[in-house]
Amino acid sequence: MRKLPLFLVGVLGAYLVLRAIAEPFVIDVFDPATYRDDWGGPGLAGVLAVHCGPGVLAAVGFWWARRRSRRRSEPQVQA
Repeated sequence: MRKLPLFLVGVLGAYLVLRAIAEPFVIDVFDPATYRDDWGGPGLAGVLAVHCGPGVLAAVGFWWARRRSRRRSEPQVQA
């Protein structure tokens, strides 16, 4: 039962990462009219923060979880 929430969090995180990667290509960063009315607008920095920020946080979360899982799987060396 614990695996379903982890799976759903993984799917959501993957969506956010992919959205963060795609966002700069979806909008025309040189034309403010294409992103003026988006969340975080009218400035480009705000739009990218709102649309890419969660993806960056999800990527950091994936990295942290992977690092933590590797530490748990390594055998402990006792001195």
